[in-house]
Amino acid sequence: MLEELEGTVQGHRDGHGFVSPDDGSADIYLPPNEMRAVLHKDRVKVRIVRSDRRGRPEGRVVEIVERSQQPIIGRLLQESGVWIVAPEDKRYGQDVLIPKGAAQIAKSGQVVVVELVGPPALYTQPVGRIKEVLGEVDDPGMEIEIAVRKYSVPHEFSQPCLALARTLPDAVTESDMQGRIDLRDVPLVTIDGEDARDFDDAVYCEPATRGRGRSAVKGWRLLVAIADVSHYVQNGSAIDIDAYDRATSVYFPRRVIPMLPEKLSNGLCSLNPEVERLCMVCDMFVSQAGEVLAYQFYPAVMWSHARFTYNEVAAILANTKGPEALKRGKDRVDNLLNLLGVYESLAQARAQRGAVDFETTETQIVCDDNGRIEKIIPRTRNVAHRVIEEAMLAANVCSADFIAAGKQFGLYRVHEGPTPEKIEVLRNYLRATGVGMTISDEPSPGEFQAIANATKERPDAQQIHSMLLRSMQQAIYTPINSGHFGLAFEGYTHFTSPIRRYPDLLVHRVIKAILNGTKYHLPTLPIPGEAHAKLARRLEKSNAAKGEAASKPKKSSGEMMGWQAAGLHCSANERRADEASRDVEAWLKCKYMHQHLGEEFSGVVSSVTSFGLFVTLDALFVEGLVHITELGGEYYRFDEARQELRGERSGMRYAIGTRVNVQVSRVDLDGRRIDFRLVNDDFGQGARPVADKSGGDERQRERRVFKGSAPEAKAAQQPARRHGRDVRSAKPRPEHGKRNSRKRK
Repeated sequence: MLEELEGTVQGHRDGHGFVSPDDGSADIYLPPNEMRAVLHKDRVKVRIVRSDRRGRPEGRVVEIVERSQQPIIGRLLQESGVWIVAPEDKRYGQDVLIPKGAAQIAKSGQVVVVELVGPPALYTQPVGRIKEVLGEVDDPGMEIEIAVRKYSVPHEFSQPCLALARTLPDAVTESDMQGRIDLRDVPLVTIDGEDARDFDDAVYCEPATRGRGRSAVKGWRLLVAIADVSHYVQNGSAIDIDAYDRATSVYFPRRVIPMLPEKLSNGLCSLNPEVERLCMVCDMFVSQAGEVLAYQFYPAVMWSHARFTYNEVAAILANTKGPEALKRGKDRVDNLLNLLGVYESLAQARAQRGAVDFETTETQIVCDDNGRIEKIIPRTRNVAHRVIEEAMLAANVCSADFIAAGKQFGLYRVHEGPTPEKIEVLRNYLRATGVGMTISDEPSPGEFQAIANATKERPDAQQIHSMLLRSMQQAIYTPINSGHFGLAFEGYTHFTSPIRRYPDLLVHRVIKAILNGTKYHLPTLPIPGEAHAKLARRLEKSNAAKGEAASKPKKSSGEMMGWQAAGLHCSANERRADEASRDVEAWLKCKYMHQHLGEEFSGVVSSVTSFGLFVTLDALFVEGLVHITELGGEYYRFDEARQELRGERSGMRYAIGTRVNVQVSRVDLDGRRIDFRLVNDDFGQGARPVADKSGGDERQRERRVFKGSAPEAKAAQQPARRHGRDVRSAKPRPEHGKRNSRKRK
């Protein structure tokens, strides 16, 4: 009997699709004819009917289990007297018919939200009704309105949530301070970006000694104070339900969709300067060697003594006699120097444990008053960013250790090591490029960092470091602590941003429960969510495969299942937020590049695929595709090991890091795609021809390199997933205005 699986349809703009099975197994390919009766995000039962030459399964839809209830966003058009909506998300693959007279509330060309009233069939298109008119496609902020609906980002708080928020006080009350440590005299300060609107962490550091006599250890007392969101957002309340649904704040250029109502995110929970605020404190003793020898958690009340910016702190630390330092005074400068001291100790320990720390160029989009891009500029991390980052990492590690020692469930931030397939791809690449170093079967992060350090002076250093990054897995939230590979921590969680991340709020609640000698239980939410249902189906199938009864699970396994579902939900919504943000940025960049059609720019190859090169422009920091058909009239072969395209006749090579000149040839706003073509390229400017144009010498060297080696693994590069690389996911994600200012862990 042929195997049948249930899963969710993932459409593709080219007409075919895939089914992502609930059990986490490999995606199943659906040819275009199988996609006629289904739409993107439908749940189906599929039967595997064959495998292609590479062993990938192909399926046939045998049952439509559930139609997606998500509305479709698109432009209303009239063709030959028939009204249709062309979906903005090309993964839907089919236009939606609008019945006669049902389009009266909208005008042709406007962007609308459509609710399906009739599903597609083999020979009929889907039918819908207009639910909402968003406006004209060129209206300011329209790209954000589209993205929040396209990715189902909750963008309006429920009425019960807003009503409950209105009942909260405008300031900290005397009753709120009861039972808390008073830190109002401690000169805690916030350090954030220039355009930050809310502040969820404050820091203070002073020299300290632990022990007496010869056994005394010198070091630092480091205080990390985090906004006590859990005091105001009660377990299972209306605000809590909305916060869980969102799971994270979503950041767009010039706009943020917060996880919490503004009264909390920008007011009562924001550690604004010179006002009383409730906080949870991680109070640590850090030795001069960078080891956290002791820590404690406690609720406190604080008073932020100053609001610093990253650039200001960097200027003060660079010149303690400069105008910035004189403006703040000696006491503030001395406190910043103490923070620099503990940072240097923590950074020393980071290097010794071999944590991965690749430098990457991040960009900032500067928009005008209408939300259109004025310019894109690089954003560099200075010493102030690093100071705060190391302080937050230390607090997060202590949080994970505290929860584990308290023997309670909680969500850890887990980043597992590379898979065997990715290890093999990386080994082949390192061997082919003559690096002279490799990684073991169970590599440590120190091995990656050693390769990065050894190759940083090579001309192809960017290419090598990019491959190292791609071999990493994506960080997730889970109650099972498997450590954080990139940071080289045995246990790591997120404690430092409860204003904008729901996992941090859960961590605060668990820590408070341990301090109070109780046990924290997840709230029973009215709508369990897609992640809970998906996990239940996965566990049910796993139990059935083992011959176990899926009904009446043990109490402990039920609690674990709840935490696993919460981790799945938070991880999925984090990815959803990233996808929505990237979609808006891609739209803005396409709009920006439309005015540069026909212009020529220099750039560097940032990614190589079997169908072409992705090139990032030097001046504009915009990425576009040079399709393989634009590389000249010869056949180019994609070399998976070297991650390069090589011409069979000319021997010309294009790899990551290759410098080229390109012309902007096409901008597809709907497809979020920018096309380039090569110009002024004798064999490709910056590309590398081999010594023998016939390719004979190169083939001989290739035989020597690969003689006796394992088969090449699948390329780890898919065009739709080329941005989904992690290790940067490992850095704390910033608040309003902090975006891109701290790396996300």
